[in-house]
Amino acid sequence: MSVNIYVATSAEDLKKFPDFAIVKIEGQKSKTLRQFYEHIAEVLEFPDYFGFNLDSLDELLNDLEWIDDHKLALYFCHTEDFISQERNPEKLSNLLHMLDATAEDWKWLDEDEEVFAKELVFIFEDSPRLRDLLKQEEIGFAFISRDADSAG
Repeated sequence: MSVNIYVATSAEDLKKFPDFAIVKIEGQKSKTLRQFYEHIAEVLEFPDYFGFNLDSLDELLNDLEWIDDHKLALYFCHTEDFISQERNPEKLSNLLHMLDATAEDWKWLDEDEEVFAKELVFIFEDSPRLRDLLKQEEIGFAFISRDADSAG
């Protein structure tokens, strides 16, 4: 599997994705999973049928037909706050695994399917909490900056 999750050590790192539409997900607006669902639904302009749960999020991120851009990067900033007030820590782990799998799924889209292919990546602002969780969950990631540590 290739890398689908990147860690940015500064906002300058985003310049390494010049062909991507970058959508910002604010960690301060996503301290719980419900807040995250509400925030991502707003910034990605999800259809009205979004169910505000992981299965529905997975379904919509595997669709994205209402988004014209073919290359999309979701940039999560303030990751120290991201899903920081959720009582069940497994929920963040499940979300990260789903995001990684969804980005990978787009790479293997069958040419016969009547879906316009997208390239989807997830970029997280660096924080020790996020790095530790990605390593603990064995989710592959890479630092964007050449000066930072190598891939996790």
